Amino acid sequence: MTKTLLLDLTRDQLRELVQSWGEPAYRGNQIYDWLHKNLVTDPAQMTNLPKKLRERLAAETFINPLELIVQVDDARGETRKALFRLPDGSTIEVVLMLYDKRRTVCISTQVGCGIGCPFCATGMGGLTRNLSPGEIIAQVHWFERWLRQDSPDSEGLVVQRPSRVTNIVVMGMGEPLANYDAAMQALRAIADPKTFALSARNITLSTVGLVPRIDQLAEESLPIRLAVSLHAPTDRLRNKLVPINKRYNLSKLMDALVRYQEKTRRRVTFEYAMMRGINDAVEQAHLLADLLTPLRKAHVNLIPLNPTPGSPYQPSSTEAVRRFQQALEDAGVTTTVRLRRGVEISAGCGQLRQATQQPEVLKFIRQ
Repeated sequence: MTKTLLLDLTRDQLRELVQSWGEPAYRGNQIYDWLHKNLVTDPAQMTNLPKKLRERLAAETFINPLELIVQVDDARGETRKALFRLPDGSTIEVVLMLYDKRRTVCISTQVGCGIGCPFCATGMGGLTRNLSPGEIIAQVHWFERWLRQDSPDSEGLVVQRPSRVTNIVVMGMGEPLANYDAAMQALRAIADPKTFALSARNITLSTVGLVPRIDQLAEESLPIRLAVSLHAPTDRLRNKLVPINKRYNLSKLMDALVRYQEKTRRRVTFEYAMMRGINDAVEQAHLLADLLTPLRKAHVNLIPLNPTPGSPYQPSSTEAVRRFQQALEDAGVTTTVRLRRGVEISAGCGQLRQATQQPEVLKFIRQ
């Protein structure tokens, strides 16, 4: 018998499950609270349930789909990256970043990615499958449980505890809008004010620009933040860097974002990975500023590329980033430069997964 992952079920689905077992519906509410508020990993911990129900849950369901393969910390104790194995043997990455008082978890929504961006380690590996809602939720719960611990960590990452996840960025492996239903179910559970209770405004979802899904997202009642992985100011260059641009070009993308803003009144953030000699010229900054003119609220986050070994794409120089940023700001575009974190621990999307496919690399990381 294939066991059911409880985190895949909504509150209503849990109520229906226990009713089908002859239990009152409110038992489903109790289970949901144990999962999403108390973050238990074993039905035996659900102490207000009848023993018979706990035993059936243990026999026919499971809670945590993540098996830790390896986790690594950067030298400053600011970034922790974990590689997990799922029940079918697939692997995914999750990253915890410590920014001042923020505890930000970067989560994945797919095993691999089908977009095929040539500078991204995940894209180079292709798409294996979508993650289920519970597999997405479990990534947040994993680090939330760690942050709630009272005792100091033996592995060296210094953090003031007990603490909580304060922000989530859906910017890990995969294109979240290509796994729309599962991603949104997971984010609704995380933002549920009765359980995990993370403000939806502290959740940022990143997309390469799937236009129909952006329109769908604009109709959602969940007020998450939207980021667009842009990386190029012209169709000619973006067709090479972000191949989905051949289907949804910059004109279609910008029209969708204008519609999104008209509906939601929210700012859109643009992620722009700075690549040496590829997209970092001042002239390209001017083109980018012109491209963003139709939007009421836009912000550009410049990201010095986390290089993948063997890739021809390398990070821009500090001076090139500074000139690019200045050109944008002179044109009235608000801009920040993201701090480079976790470079030495392969913190870029898909890099640890790619590295640990080599046994000798995995052995070195574990030392």
